[in-house]
Amino acid sequence: LRRAIEPTPVARLSMAPRPRWSFGAGHRSYYGGPEPKKVPALSLSFDYHGVRFAPNEARRSAQRFDGETLFDVVRKPSAEMKRLGEIAALGFEPMPTDFGYGRAPTRADAFWLSDEAEPSDYVDFILDHKPALEESGWIIDIDAGFPLAMARPDEGPFTLSFDAAPNESSGIDWFDLALGVVVDGERIDLLPAITGLLKALPDGAELEMLRDLAEDEDEGDGPRRLLVHLEDGRILPLPFARILPILEALLAIWGPDELMEGAGLGATEAGIVSELSDRFAGSVDVIGASKLMRFAEELRAWCDRTPTPAPKAFSAQLRPYQQTGLDWLQMLARTGFGGVLADDMGLGKTVQVLAHLCVEKESGRLDAPALVVAPTSVLGNWRAEATRFASDLNTHIHRGPNRSDDGAPFDACDLVITSYPLLAKDAALFANRTFSLAILDEAQMIRNPQAAMTRAAYALKARQRLALSGTPVENHLGDMWSLMRFLNPGLLGDAKSFRQRYRTPVEKHDDAGARGRLSRRLKPFLLRRTKAEVARDLPARTEIRETVTLSAAQRTLYEATRLAMQKKVREALSVKGLGKSSIIVLDALLKLRQACCDPRLVKTASEKTRAGGSAKLDRLMELVDALKEEGRSALIFSQFTSMLTLIGEALATAGRDYAWLTGDTRDRATPVAEFQAGEKNLFLISLKAGGVGLNLTRADTVILYDPWWNPAVEAQAAGRAHRIGQLNPVFVHRLIAEDTIEEKMLDLQARKKGLADALFDGESGGLASLTQDDVRALFE
Repeated sequence: LRRAIEPTPVARLSMAPRPRWSFGAGHRSYYGGPEPKKVPALSLSFDYHGVRFAPNEARRSAQRFDGETLFDVVRKPSAEMKRLGEIAALGFEPMPTDFGYGRAPTRADAFWLSDEAEPSDYVDFILDHKPALEESGWIIDIDAGFPLAMARPDEGPFTLSFDAAPNESSGIDWFDLALGVVVDGERIDLLPAITGLLKALPDGAELEMLRDLAEDEDEGDGPRRLLVHLEDGRILPLPFARILPILEALLAIWGPDELMEGAGLGATEAGIVSELSDRFAGSVDVIGASKLMRFAEELRAWCDRTPTPAPKAFSAQLRPYQQTGLDWLQMLARTGFGGVLADDMGLGKTVQVLAHLCVEKESGRLDAPALVVAPTSVLGNWRAEATRFASDLNTHIHRGPNRSDDGAPFDACDLVITSYPLLAKDAALFANRTFSLAILDEAQMIRNPQAAMTRAAYALKARQRLALSGTPVENHLGDMWSLMRFLNPGLLGDAKSFRQRYRTPVEKHDDAGARGRLSRRLKPFLLRRTKAEVARDLPARTEIRETVTLSAAQRTLYEATRLAMQKKVREALSVKGLGKSSIIVLDALLKLRQACCDPRLVKTASEKTRAGGSAKLDRLMELVDALKEEGRSALIFSQFTSMLTLIGEALATAGRDYAWLTGDTRDRATPVAEFQAGEKNLFLISLKAGGVGLNLTRADTVILYDPWWNPAVEAQAAGRAHRIGQLNPVFVHRLIAEDTIEEKMLDLQARKKGLADALFDGESGGLASLTQDDVRALFE
């Protein structure tokens, strides 16, 4: 009997040996060589009620029993060809047969997409075409060994999470952005696959191309997909149309480059969490952002802040911008982040920090000492400012040959002050203690990550870290990386990635996008105000007293000079009385002042001491560097022309040009004109030559290298810049050597009005306004 049966097409997707005729990777020729590489292939057959025929099989019929009846099963070529056409329409081609040479015939029972196709190229077939073919009557199997296992996401929305990533060195949680989808109960992060796609797209066209991918179908076969390779080898296909709204939101906020960085992503852009939640409107769950939201709330609260109440134990009156600085420091303390207070020199960074420390102590949070690390030359200034404005803080200076080797004195104080060299030398001592705050003054000192003092700063343990620097970037952006490595480790990634993402694009290619991304990332952790910006908060003239700590050699010279002068003055007072001893007293004061200025001014100093340098001159050069960074112009006054000569030599060595005016200058008009015209930004002036008769309104900074005791004389010096025609606030810096005659004279001057007249105005009676006890106290 004959039976008319419609064929059922059958296809099996498996890995088949590549035909030997096809030269390619993995084999050499038909004869010999390694086993041929296996490639994906679709094996076809037609089922006639249990009898299967290969498409290219010669048989046209076959017999089979149905119970006790023998039937002839006859093939239907037209039906088979129609079905083969359906496969060809999907891009499949007949696979060649093995053949040694000549044109290889093709096989009608095996099809492939191409001889170079990989298993992943069959994703569309499995996801889109297989279901459609099966619906039309095909039987399609996938071999168990076929290396393409598909994963399907669970039901539910994507998740955008801000996962906390604790950093052991800082104790700060950074937030790594993750875009998750749940597969078999496990959340998979899609962001690596997305960023990989973004890197492959042309710069500037990422969003446009993603939209094209989402809207276009792959030659009418189905939606384009992002293939996510899971760790277990499966492939998770995600249609671009589904992830496009999420990518549009993320790219609108961060941009492709920033989205690809990942390091510390959530912490910097805390304020956008709620914006993301609103954008996704339920299609994406934003999770794990509670701490990030708190940080965002703190940032908003700081912008709309209620000023931090002034601590009771703090005696200074904060100016409005300084109150803003205190509020900012308190916000950082509440969130646990570190920051750079980068105000211009002279705006009171020290005062703001001292106010912050007083608030912390008053609130009970200063349960361990705070540590200040500063240049050696300003250690005394920190102690003097703390004594003056924050007397409630118990202060200890860690320095000198007899300093503690176990840190025991730290336990009894609120504020420990030390120098950068000692931080490096006593690194183990500091690393083994925990401080409430670690504060770096002139923090650009740690710009070299390899330096011993920088490594010692990195190793400090503190609940909050602060950096004070008017010039946080001196040489290149790597300076800022080093600062942030101390303040907020992990925020800017490691040095290599920072160089790739920011330094090279900004410094070599002037990449405005990279510069903007870096600025946005740093913004919450950097507070900078210039003198021009806060001019309304300042009086027309601001006095700044800087206490300078003498070096060991300079201190030894000073003490030797003081003891010799003390003996000489005492003998003169006991024999002649004060009235007849004025010349001896003034000579003694002169020698002590010279020892404070520079050992080279003291004739009795040894060559070794002379070569040891001057702490005051070192500090002056630091100020000059800061002034250059700020684009400022300064008048530098000294009573000693010999000191001005030494300052000029130091400036010339540093490559700094300057104008010069002393009593020996015959042409006064030329240096004044050069300075006023902006040809030179520094003007060295002696008291005798420049005290009166000069109009130098281009200067906005006056540095008094050595005090003259007479307020009127100092006012005259400052008056060269602070006068009619001056458009900017004037800042007057006094450099005072710590624990010396300079400090004592200023204190005595404050208590005895008219002291300067007694010392320098012969018509006022010489030293008549001083008692012998006053004079003796100056030399103690």
